[in-house]
Amino acid sequence: MELRPILSALMRSKVSMILIGLQVALTLAIVCNALFIIGQRLDRMDRPSGVNESDTFTFSSSGFGEGFDARAVMKSDLEVMRQVPGVVSVATTNSVPMSDGGWGEGISLKPDQKTSTAGTAFYLVNDSAVQTFGLNLIGGRDFKPEEVQDVTFGDRPQPEVIIVTQALSEKMFPEGGALGKQVYLTGDKPSTVIGIVERMQQPWMSSDEVEYSTLAPVYMTYGNSSRYLVRTEPGRRDEVMKAVEQKLAEVNPSRIIGKLKSMQDFRADAYASDRAMTIILGTVIFALLAITALGIVGMASFWVAQRTRQIGTRRALGATKFDILRYFHTENFIITSLGLVLGAILAYAFSLWMMQTYQSPKLPWYYVPIGFLCLWALGQIAVLGPAVRASRVPPAIATRSV
Repeated sequence: MELRPILSALMRSKVSMILIGLQVALTLAIVCNALFIIGQRLDRMDRPSGVNESDTFTFSSSGFGEGFDARAVMKSDLEVMRQVPGVVSVATTNSVPMSDGGWGEGISLKPDQKTSTAGTAFYLVNDSAVQTFGLNLIGGRDFKPEEVQDVTFGDRPQPEVIIVTQALSEKMFPEGGALGKQVYLTGDKPSTVIGIVERMQQPWMSSDEVEYSTLAPVYMTYGNSSRYLVRTEPGRRDEVMKAVEQKLAEVNPSRIIGKLKSMQDFRADAYASDRAMTIILGTVIFALLAITALGIVGMASFWVAQRTRQIGTRRALGATKFDILRYFHTENFIITSLGLVLGAILAYAFSLWMMQTYQSPKLPWYYVPIGFLCLWALGQIAVLGPAVRASRVPPAIATRSV
């Protein structure tokens, strides 16, 4: 098929061609970058926290009344909860991953170091925390009961031993061999690394150092308040949550049990904005593709109505239905291709703007070629209906329409 008649026909409908071409260009630019952002958000939401999320929950306990001994109650609570059917392990902690609240510290290799080597989340836990969190200890050992310090809120703990995540150990000691090394968290007293866990994320999901966490063996009460983490047998979490709350209320009614919250709930809350962004961008992508497809359908339908006489003439001169179909598909292919070339430039320009403004990663090169193929296919599918209607115009009816 010669392209000259097609190009000649397009030049007589410049406005429609330009509008559809711009629509295709904007759709490609926005869809490619939106899909890239969605992919980033999904990867972020799928990040493992390093802890057992399905079988663990946490809650706080706040005492009231005169003579409430938070330290004694804490140790008593641990023993009571360990006796509840379905409980595997119980630990004290000041925070949990994905909670958006906790203690952050700078960790250094020297006591007088002006700039810390890395920032780390500081989890104050007892000797059963590794088991309760479900952490994977890949090197060294767990804490011993005698290593857990008693610290009152307001005092800065200076633990003699700590457990760090693998990512943090590699940051501090790129050459390896973190076990047995001394680092500095607070003050000028060193802490010895006795264990390394594979992963334990920080409470702050937006942190660039989200994989840098440190566990310190410290019992800490906040006035009359304390916080616990409970790990249950698989499938019994909700059952045990009710049992623990009821048991602690019975043992000591002079306190308020805070809301019991599972680690899965923490994940849902931590990534709520990412999930909302994914849904919004997905809706935008669907709407853009639908509008673009409807625009192509409308343009092709208008041109079919305008060219009824020409189509009939071509049919009378021997053009087949396939020839008519091919004509409209070729015409659409030309318009779409011109729009996609402009769209590719806009896609990379928009990505560059995102990089400079929001420090977003660069759009991978393969998104645009894939977008090309998808929008080419969308254009050909969208024009199919009007093209089929055009191919069915009988020569006699076209002639009588003169």
